[in-house]
Amino acid sequence: MTLHCENISFTDLAGQFGTPLYVYSQSALTEAFCAYTSAFSALSPLVCYAVKANGNLSLLKHFAALGSGFDIVSGGELARVLAAGGDAGKTIFSGVGKSEAEIEFALNAGVLCFNVESLPELDRINAVAARLNQTAPISLRINPDVDAKTHPYISTGLKANKFGIAYADAPAAYRHAATLPHLRITGIDCHIGSQLTDLSPLVEACERIVLLVDQLAVEGIALEHIDLGGGIGIVYNNESVPDLAGYARAVDTIIGTRPLKLMLEPGRSLVGNAGTLLTKVEYIKHGEEKNFIIVDAAMNDLMRPALYEAYHHIEAVEPKNIAPISADVVGPICETGDFLAHNRTLACEAGDILAIRSAGAYAASMASNYNTRNRAAEVWVNGSQARLVRQRESFEQQMANETACL
Repeated sequence: MTLHCENISFTDLAGQFGTPLYVYSQSALTEAFCAYTSAFSALSPLVCYAVKANGNLSLLKHFAALGSGFDIVSGGELARVLAAGGDAGKTIFSGVGKSEAEIEFALNAGVLCFNVESLPELDRINAVAARLNQTAPISLRINPDVDAKTHPYISTGLKANKFGIAYADAPAAYRHAATLPHLRITGIDCHIGSQLTDLSPLVEACERIVLLVDQLAVEGIALEHIDLGGGIGIVYNNESVPDLAGYARAVDTIIGTRPLKLMLEPGRSLVGNAGTLLTKVEYIKHGEEKNFIIVDAAMNDLMRPALYEAYHHIEAVEPKNIAPISADVVGPICETGDFLAHNRTLACEAGDILAIRSAGAYAASMASNYNTRNRAAEVWVNGSQARLVRQRESFEQQMANETACL
């Protein structure tokens, strides 16, 4: 049976728009967002989509229409949110290295809050706000030193990570913030890592952060919101399905009657499984020790396998009655690390279309022009309708800002 995205076959999409091709399902995006609002309904949270997962303008516009806020980590992401019709007043600015220009842009746009990650950043935001004769709303990102038990590259809540302010230093940091005249303290934030399927570390982090909330209240620093970040994982390959409702109940119990607005920053869990990367088989190569299925997608289209040794399920769009082979699925880039999968069993031949699943997050957003490859097109599917939401890049566009001079 031919694979489909909603009511359109992947074969037809590849034929119309070419490959490599990112395909996004509107219904899957909507369902994922509503899962959060439903699970946390008792707390009426502000769900702020983490733009870094996928910044396509149509995707941002869709989430804005669903009532989403946004979590950004750069001035460029703020520009995307605004261009898509997102509300700056529902946007949180995170990240460890905010420049003066980015802070000024965000202040003038009217962002909801800066998640501050260091004392020097506090001083910088205060100075920029003073120059603009404004008061900057800030929250401190506190590192709760909780092990998320995830890949070390996407763990963010341990003492050794670059993110956040140490838990033991938090009270002093808030006291310092309270002395800065152009800052307004509004909340507290944490984010311990990504792709968590066991949510118990998130519950532990929440407990530790609420203890700080109570300690600060005794010192006269009353907080308005608690931001528990994102990090909830998706199923790539037989992982446990995260218990979102159980996590919500635990958070509700921990917060109790405290007058705290809850904020969440999901990214991957909203878009990851809504996206598929379509790729065409160019060659089947039988090597001396292993076989290779060489496709037209590559590590520049999907960096996660090369970067994290991440798993993505791959299947033929149109199953064939031919003998399957065990092979590595690789791209044309001139790097041994250019692989999309190792040791997969697939029945396919040259010209076939393969579907690489769970490619809605950290695929298009991490794409590059390595080997002067054009970035792939992106298509939005709603029922029986397909719309091109990012054109395939051209070589002329790649080189437009360069000059050949002697």
